[in-house]
Order: sequence, then C-alpha cells, then structure tokens
Amino acid sequence: MARSARSTVELVETIYDAHQRELFTFAVRACRDHEAAEDLVHEAFIRLIGEMQADRTPRQVRAWLYRVVANLIVSQARHAIVVERHASTTRDDVGPERTYLDREQQSYLDIALGELGEDALTALLMAASGFNGMEIADAIGRSGNATRTLMSRTRLQLRHRLESNGTFP
Repeated sequence: MARSARSTVELVETIYDAHQRELFTFAVRACRDHEAAEDLVHEAFIRLIGEMQADRTPRQVRAWLYRVVANLIVSQARHAIVVERHASTTRDDVGPERTYLDREQQSYLDIALGELGEDALTALLMAASGFNGMEIADAIGRSGNATRTLMSRTRLQLRHRLESNGTFP
C-alpha cells in the first residue's frame, strides 16, 4: 500500500511539473484572475489524485486536466451569475436604469461565451490553448468529426452573436 501511494505521489509530481504552467495559462486566459486560476489548477490536481487513488487514472491525463479546469471555470461562472442575480434582487436601490447600466459594462464576449454549452466552451478554450482536434475530441468525449462540426458551428454562432451586438466587425 505504501509503495503504491509513493508511486502515485511521484507520478502526480511528474504530471504537475509537465502540465502545471500550461494549465495555469489556460485558466488565466479563461477566467482573467491569477489567484482563481491557481485555485482551479490545484483543484484539478486534487481531483487527479483522487482518480488515481481510486485506480481510475485517465488515459489522456493532459486532456483530462484541461477538461476538469474548463468544467470548474464553467461551474464558477454559473455560480457567479446566480449570486449576481440574487444580489440584484435583494438590493433596494437598484432600479431598471442601474441594472441596464451594469449590463452595458459587461463584456459582450463574456456574455456570448457564457451562453455556449459546456462542450462547446471547453472545445473553444482548448483550441485557443493549442490543442489539436483529436485531443479536444478525447477531452469532450466526441468523435473527431463531431468535434470539428461542434467547433465550426460554435464559432459561427459566436460570430453571429457578436455581430448582432455590434462588437465584431
């Protein structure tokens, strides 16, 4: 038992050394907050340790880690939206004008990305981080052709949304 724990620790250390920096960069690009990105990467590695201890080591560890980080980002964004909705309904001084101005200040890109499905968002974020189609397909559990179709449709959908807001030339 002690030997398997030791080998798990050594393997996780090797994986951490190999992928931590690129996962952190990916997380910073996605959430734009260094401290949150650090937390996301650490949480992904904690989950990896749990999977390895349960003898469920992912086949593609790098892609699996990216998927976990992307899922955590989506979960945090959804949580933040719920918190903001709740906070705006509990404020006494918030009127329709203030609500409108608050929404105007938000980035249209963030809104459009937030409307994407989990697989679509993960695929786009991974593609922006340099993953190839097959790595993305493996991470989101789709075939290569289905992933290419998803990414193409998602890019068109995103472009259309941004054009309709006047934020894309």
